[in-house]
Amino acid sequence: MTAATSQNFSDVAELMRDETVTHSLVSDVLLPSGKVLALLTLDNGLDHGKPTTLGPNGLIELRAALETQAERAKAGAIHALAITGKPHFLIAGADLSAVTRLRSPEQGSAMASLGHHAYDLLADLGVPTFAFVNGLALGGGLEIALACTYRTVSTAAGALGLPEAFLGLIPGWAGVYRLPRLVGPENALKVMIENPLNNNKTLSGPAAYKMGVADALFEPADFIEHSVAFVDGVLNGELEVRRPNAVDPRDPEVARRWLEAADAAQAFVDAKLHGAAPAPSKVLEVFRQGLTLTQPESAQLEIQALTELMGSRQFQNTVYAFFDLVQKRGKRPAGAPDARLARPVTKVGIVGAGLMASQLALLFVRRLNVPVVITDLDQSRIDKGLGYIHGEIDKLHAKDRMSQDAVNRAKALVSGSVSKEGFADADFVIEAVFEELGVKKQVFAEVEAVVSPECVLATNTSSLSVTEMGRDLMHPERLVGFHFFNPVALMPLLEIAATEWTSDTALSTAFVLGKALRKTTVLAQDAAAFVVNRVLLRLLSEVQAAFDEGTDAKTADNALSSMGLPMTPFTLLSMVGLPVAQHVTESLHAAFGDRFAVSQNLQKLIDAKVTSLWVADEQGGQVLNPAAAQVIMQGSNPSSAEQILARVQDALAQEIGLLLSEGVVAEAADVDLCMITGAGWPMHLGGITPYLDQVGASERVNGAKFNN
Repeated sequence: MTAATSQNFSDVAELMRDETVTHSLVSDVLLPSGKVLALLTLDNGLDHGKPTTLGPNGLIELRAALETQAERAKAGAIHALAITGKPHFLIAGADLSAVTRLRSPEQGSAMASLGHHAYDLLADLGVPTFAFVNGLALGGGLEIALACTYRTVSTAAGALGLPEAFLGLIPGWAGVYRLPRLVGPENALKVMIENPLNNNKTLSGPAAYKMGVADALFEPADFIEHSVAFVDGVLNGELEVRRPNAVDPRDPEVARRWLEAADAAQAFVDAKLHGAAPAPSKVLEVFRQGLTLTQPESAQLEIQALTELMGSRQFQNTVYAFFDLVQKRGKRPAGAPDARLARPVTKVGIVGAGLMASQLALLFVRRLNVPVVITDLDQSRIDKGLGYIHGEIDKLHAKDRMSQDAVNRAKALVSGSVSKEGFADADFVIEAVFEELGVKKQVFAEVEAVVSPECVLATNTSSLSVTEMGRDLMHPERLVGFHFFNPVALMPLLEIAATEWTSDTALSTAFVLGKALRKTTVLAQDAAAFVVNRVLLRLLSEVQAAFDEGTDAKTADNALSSMGLPMTPFTLLSMVGLPVAQHVTESLHAAFGDRFAVSQNLQKLIDAKVTSLWVADEQGGQVLNPAAAQVIMQGSNPSSAEQILARVQDALAQEIGLLLSEGVVAEAADVDLCMITGAGWPMHLGGITPYLDQVGASERVNGAKFNN
């Protein structure tokens, strides 16, 4: 390490004077064989629910601790070193708040180099090194394990992965180099590319072991004891570690697989993002070059790539979206009443037994572990709903996500009835019936006649007025909007809507309940379609209008590809269902007028029972559905893709500006949070309002940016 590099490390450490340092605590363990294991525990001193991260000061301390152990290894005082974390965490990754403070490429390069400087000693300590992956290990947390000679993992370790491509970075502390050699190129790119870009998926401990990331898998109760015994067995030669997925890139067949896997991953990235985010392609660039490089040579490439990406707009956008919004604002919802006002919820009633109602019942029983009663018009519908719920519970058991005891308890807690009398002792009742105001008003009248005066009533409406639903209730102050997104188990957002009558007690109960359900909650005032559906339907309406005016389907559907949205507008319409989309648009048209035009072509498709504009051709591509072509009538005023993109940007800026001026949510950040967690708005765009600021739509339409 040069003096200049050392000084740069000091500079970035000074930037993080207030860093919550993850300390490197070393103790010796005498093995049964008489050998000595140095056990290094990474611990930030906070309670067990607070994850450990590695910032500059923690990395410098780690390097110093490893240097001391390297001297001890040289002297024969230790025979191995193991690294583990405090309960439930190895390391949650690098402290990215440090990255946001970097002010020069030199500081960025130093931060990128610091991980290598610390981790390289694990790979060359003079004695075997072991990682005991006792919990979460993401990014730099997994890379610290990969730097070790051997790895054990707990069955309870719930999140292992390299999410850097999702964050706008690369696995730059040798993960991009070490992982493919350990588990094969295909598996490595699943971890580095496919999983991050598919809602940031991670590996469980058992999945990581099966893939070959770890050499041994142990139960959490005695994980450290078994891991220490594993160390002794390896040191004595009693255990032979097999790695069937490990590869040597110098093998021509491996080299072929390596490049083919890179090509397939690049095609996946292109289809997913259309060039909208640079980081995934940069991962693949370094991955390809790493085929013929040594680890130190790859490290230089990784440092260069990290330095470049840390200054990119994608990374800055993602930091705002992921950390400022999802991690911070999402956990402290603006406008939520004091949680102490909430009533306890010991029993839940659900009106309806269809798909949405059944999904809700499954969520409530799994997260709350309280009795849940579903009702519907006849027993056959109830039986179908209960059958769905039991089937989903069985699937979770088959995937080892629920024990047999948990399965038995969950099934016993869910019941059904054709009578609403079962709600008499419920604390919270939610309706999930057809989106028709009259139907919902009748439902609430029937429920209110049965439940106690303290029972909170909720509607899962996506577009109707909560105020109108409560207008004829005896106690309208207990009614809240409680809008989930489909699929309920996967979509994080829960829009909680208040009317002019909603009491703080009912509202607090809703927020506390939402947190217990592990949802991101956002407070919205009662307005048609709340936030997500209003914004999404404005987007869809503009694209549909351009199509109706004469734009060909492919141009219209792909005009927004530069945004890197999860799916194209017409694909989204098909997934939502054309009748549902039309029904919501009609509600929005009634509320807001011609900004939400009701498409006659869409109605023709619905009348003809056409469910999608696209069908697959013989080559697996998409062509216009012939059944759709027979019924639609287009105008003679087509638009280019560029014109449609600008039109949609301006429409979104207008709608969000109006939404904010109406006070539907507190701030632009709440719109961003809703769109990210409820509509899959890409993190690399930084939220919808920063995106509209960056492309100039906010100023074009509203005369000012949403964010300063």
